[in-house]
Amino acid sequence: MFEKQTAEYIAESLKTSIDAGLSVAEADRRLAENGKNAFAEQKKKSAAQMFLSQLNDPMIFILMAAAAISAVLREYADAIIILAIIVLNAIIGMVQESKAEKSLEALKKLSGPAALVRRAGRVSEIPAADLVVGDVIVLEAGRIVPADARLTKTINLKIEESALTGESVPVEKDASFIAESDVGIGDRVNMAYLSTGVSYGRGEGIVVATGMDTEMGKIAAMISEEKDEMTPLQKRLAGLGKLLGILAVIICAALFGVALIQGRDLFDMLLTAISLAVAAIPEGLPAVVTIVLALGVQRMVKVNTIVRKLPAVETLGSVSVVCSDKTGTLTQNKMTVTKTYSAGRLLGAEELDYDRDKRFVDGFILCTDAEIDRERDTIIGDPTELALLYMGEPLGVSKRALELAMPRVDELAFDSERKMMTTAHRLDDGNTVSFTKGAMDNILERCDNIDEDGEIRPITAADKDDIVAVAASMAGDALRVLALAYRMKDRIVKEEHLIFLGLVGMIDPPRPEAQGAVREFREASVKTVMITGDHRDTAFAIAKEIGIADSPDQCVSGTELDAMTQNELNAAVPKLRVFARVSPQHKVMIVKAFKSHGHIVSMTGDGVNDAPSLKAADIGVAMGITGTDVSKGAADMILTDDNFATIRLAIREGRNIYNNIRETVLFLLSSNLGEIITMFGAIVAGLASPLRAIHILWINLITDSLPALALGVDAPEDDIMKHPPRDAKEGIFSRGGMAVTLAFGLIIGCVTLGAFLYVPCSVLLGQGMELSLANIDAVLGDAALYARAQTFAFTTLAVSQLFNAIGFKKLNKSVFKTNHLENKMMIAAFALGFALQVAVTEIPFLNGVFSTASLSLKEWLCLTAVSTIPLWVHEIRLIFRTPRRIY
Repeated sequence: MFEKQTAEYIAESLKTSIDAGLSVAEADRRLAENGKNAFAEQKKKSAAQMFLSQLNDPMIFILMAAAAISAVLREYADAIIILAIIVLNAIIGMVQESKAEKSLEALKKLSGPAALVRRAGRVSEIPAADLVVGDVIVLEAGRIVPADARLTKTINLKIEESALTGESVPVEKDASFIAESDVGIGDRVNMAYLSTGVSYGRGEGIVVATGMDTEMGKIAAMISEEKDEMTPLQKRLAGLGKLLGILAVIICAALFGVALIQGRDLFDMLLTAISLAVAAIPEGLPAVVTIVLALGVQRMVKVNTIVRKLPAVETLGSVSVVCSDKTGTLTQNKMTVTKTYSAGRLLGAEELDYDRDKRFVDGFILCTDAEIDRERDTIIGDPTELALLYMGEPLGVSKRALELAMPRVDELAFDSERKMMTTAHRLDDGNTVSFTKGAMDNILERCDNIDEDGEIRPITAADKDDIVAVAASMAGDALRVLALAYRMKDRIVKEEHLIFLGLVGMIDPPRPEAQGAVREFREASVKTVMITGDHRDTAFAIAKEIGIADSPDQCVSGTELDAMTQNELNAAVPKLRVFARVSPQHKVMIVKAFKSHGHIVSMTGDGVNDAPSLKAADIGVAMGITGTDVSKGAADMILTDDNFATIRLAIREGRNIYNNIRETVLFLLSSNLGEIITMFGAIVAGLASPLRAIHILWINLITDSLPALALGVDAPEDDIMKHPPRDAKEGIFSRGGMAVTLAFGLIIGCVTLGAFLYVPCSVLLGQGMELSLANIDAVLGDAALYARAQTFAFTTLAVSQLFNAIGFKKLNKSVFKTNHLENKMMIAAFALGFALQVAVTEIPFLNGVFSTASLSLKEWLCLTAVSTIPLWVHEIRLIFRTPRRIY
């Protein structure tokens, strides 16, 4: 809006004076009325609120009910264990959530600490927070813009806006510019924005927005308004929790129905109902999933990735679109000379020969105000001029050494009207040489001669045509073109009758690894999309070189996006690959457009302008070295090496982690289903409960969780990046997962129930009595025999689940063809789980706690042999299965 109005009109409407500014009294009044030039505070959750929010889960409600009933029935050991599980899970969740978001805090730090302001005709320095709308601010090189302002005066003013707009070079400002229509932030050359940096020149402006009303404030608001969405895994587990909660209630209701029909004791049925409720819920699942994700995070550190939010690891595995900022992400955020033209030769910068091209190289380096001090590790100056200094480094040429040999004695500074600058230097013989650098058109019209490898001759129309054609070719490749000319033996610096030397073409080049990463993403059926604040031609040139786009029709500009609704963009986005000249609001729209097609979207970036889209994406990825604090705070993960290709390794790890978690969930659920079948089968048959609640808790937390953790650290398959990402709507039980869970749950339940019945049946057969349910129930009336039968069931259930885990390790591969040594944790989990099961049945103290009976060596061998049945079923299934992957 302000960019379309004159400075005088704005001053009048804001009741201020361009020359004198506000009065001190009026500034104080406005500050009291409108508040500080600062960002709004966001209310944070207290520790208690975070803890209580972890308890809002159907599975937790069922466990709370089970603990309460156990306490009422004086089964205190069961109640304490169940409550301990609830508290442990809540603490784990709270620790993860308590990693507070840093985005808004970082944005607050970006507010300039001090500002030069003119009030009542006097310039003074005040805290930036005390600025008000209508203040006149003074901008100088090196200062941070303290608020959004309509510029009233610009003298060679350039402002670095890459963190806000994505523009890779400082923007030349012009207070006299008036926009005729709506233009993007990057094209508002008569505006200055909060937290951008003045890199050159000076200027003044009227403050038109402060605090949350600034462009940076709008980004802060977008970050706080963008709610954290649940990841696919979180959604699946939440749905699973509700399903298991409903299942537990149904089972308990059915159990009471059976009890009433059979005329059973309700007290016993309550105890059995608790056992069934506990059996229906995999208590170790939340902790196991969290630990598996945490182990994945540790592995990702080795590939230069820091994960701020654990679920983001799993989300990576289903990413189907990678939206990437250009500047600093796909490119190096470092302007670099890539082409040169002198003496009729068009060469790459790496082909320069200093002996031959000495004057060309020296001239471009000397005619700059930039400085590079490698000893002090300081780099100062405009990126365009720094590119010229970088050009000399491979040739062993530094500006400091050149200026010692040819000290600067005079200069004409750059200005936006001439579009050139000139520096004069004294030579050893006392003569002077002046170099003029700037826009090709302006330089060329002032040239009378041309230098070709030291031979100076009049410049012809054909020469000029060749130069213009080369410059056009460079511009066609989205290169920024600068020309260089010189004069000899002048005491007064002049910019006429020049000798033409040559051209350079520069660009912020792609990262060397970006092209390979894009190609590998394509092989993995992952789309790469470029989103940038840079110009359309520049964006397309980089995108084409990297392999993101091959046609200009795949590009769209911010102006075109302004004319689109969200629904129109949703319809157009499948054909688009490059979005240029976009604002932070556009980036969020683009992310949402891809998400509307069911894609899981990753957004990478490093600037403040990327923060809202990083937060809106399914997973935001920030750059660790060049990234701003704001982008890091909004991201789910950070690349410590700023390498776009590292995302590929992260996606590979994410896919593997999801597969491992899915294996873990299916394994745990098949184990729980086995427990339910064991319990419910016996109750429906009119028999006593085969397992106690403490038995099931032990198995769920110890003998199940240990191998489940081992499943979570399996190495990825070699071809994991050769397959498309999984469908975002795909459930945990898809692709055969439900059949596997039901089959192995049924097998484990039948094997366990068989072990339980073995004790009473062997007694009946020994006494020559009939094998009937009534006789079996009578035998189980003996407390010692009942304890032994429960021990058989308890042991068989625990050990069979250990063997079942070995089969689940590679569901599509025989255990005899699997390298078990690659997952040493599984070997350790099996050995420890087996040892602990021996302990609870053979140590007298634990016998009392778990109500178990000691077993003989022969019984242990028999029960172990029976427990291997799930493993043999796994092998048989591979023989007869249809040729499709479970994962």
